Amino acid sequence: MNRHEHISLDPDVCHGKACVAGTRVMVTVILDSLAAGLTVEEIVQRYPSVSAAAVKATLRYAAKLAKERMAPLGA
Repeated sequence: MNRHEHISLDPDVCHGKACVAGTRVMVTVILDSLAAGLTVEEIVQRYPSVSAAAVKATLRYAAKLAKERMAPLGA
């Protein structure tokens, strides 16, 4: 399974921000939901157009970005 199956970057959708493919649900929404303590199942219930596999793909996508970029951990 690769990112392109579940994550899309389209300049015409959500200003080009990474989204779950075929939706307008941004990757950041999924990651924020996970960080807030929601389970994969709760996220799928809250966003029915998002599959469990897509939620897991957002984590892989975020992990890849964390490996590639350095970001300051400021306030």
